[in-house]
Parts: sequence; structure tokens; C-alpha cells
Amino acid sequence: MGFAAEVRELTRADHRAAQHVAYFDALLSGQLDRAGYAALLEQLQVVYQTLEEAAEAMREDPVAGPFVVDELRRLPRIAEDLSFLRGPDWAARITPGPATRQYQQRLREVAFTWPAGFVAHHYTRYLGDLSGGQVMARALRRTFGFDTDGVRFFLFPGLDPRTFKQYYRQLLDTVPWDAVERQRFLDEVSWAYRLNTAMLDELGRAVAPGKAA
Repeated sequence: MGFAAEVRELTRADHRAAQHVAYFDALLSGQLDRAGYAALLEQLQVVYQTLEEAAEAMREDPVAGPFVVDELRRLPRIAEDLSFLRGPDWAARITPGPATRQYQQRLREVAFTWPAGFVAHHYTRYLGDLSGGQVMARALRRTFGFDTDGVRFFLFPGLDPRTFKQYYRQLLDTVPWDAVERQRFLDEVSWAYRLNTAMLDELGRAVAPGKAA
């Protein structure tokens, strides 16, 4: 088993928990309004602002650098979606929740100076976006009648998801980490999933059906 397959297998439970949260259930079933959906993008803007700053810091690192692919950048996409959903003053509306702040703080602690820590958070965010993006885009289009505006976050023009994920797995399979560092990486992947789940749980409580943001 290559390291990429090992990562996927050993963090399967954390990944599954991050997928099956009440917020996503409500969003995918059409129970939330546009403000409830925009609230997700507002919290993700905070996370990606920090993660993509870390990507610039890691761009020249011999191990982490190859994971930095410009076509993955989500911040411009989030800005376009929030402009569409919230108007030109969208940035002034963003208030990170406590769980989002904790997520952001962990990124600041590990993603700027620890290559494996950066890759752990990069992996959990971007591969999740690539894998679930088309499903999310279809559900949001069905619920809100969107075309491209409003779902740009979930679209990756210029990238073939299957080909890119194969490339990503190859990168993971060739990282030069010893057994101790690989375990630290796996622990950080699990932590990243838990931080994401906490953020989504908090969001679900804030924008429950009938309680729009």
C-alpha cells in the first residue's frame, strides 16, 4: 500500500464525519436559504485566506512546494461567489465563529513553517473540494437556480479532477518523510478534519432552517 492509500484508509472515519454533518444535510436537501449557504463561504474565506498565505510561504519548499498549484486557489472564487450572493460589501459582513478562529489559529501554528503540517491541511481541504465539488454545485443549482455565479468555489476550470488526484497521490507516495514524520502528518490530517467538522457543526447551529444568517 502506497502512503497516499494509507492516508486515505487511516483517516477514513474522520473524513466520513466531516461529510455527514447537519449543516451539509440541510444545504444539500434545500432546507437553507441563500444567506445560509453564503454563511459557509464566509467562514471558508477566513480558512482559505490563511491557507493560501501559507501556500505562498511554502511555494519554494522542496517537499511542500510541488503541492502548491495555482489552479487550486479558492480565494478568488469565494470572492466572486460572495459578491454575487452578498453584494460588493461582502467582506465587511464576515465574522469568524469561534470554531473558525480555532481552525485559522491551527493553520497559523503549523502551515507556515512545517511542510508536513501544510500538506496535511492542503490535502484535507483541496482534495475534498475536488472530490465533492461537482455534487455540491449540482445540488446548489437545483435549489437556487444558479448557473455559474454562486457556485464558482466548487468549480476548477483547467483541472481534470481524476488526473489531478492521481498526480496528488503520486506526490504523497514520494514524500521523503520517515515513519515518525508520517505519523505526525496523519495526526495532523485527522486534526484538520476535526477542525473542519467543528466549524460546520457551529455553522449548522447558527443557520439552522428558519434561522438564516
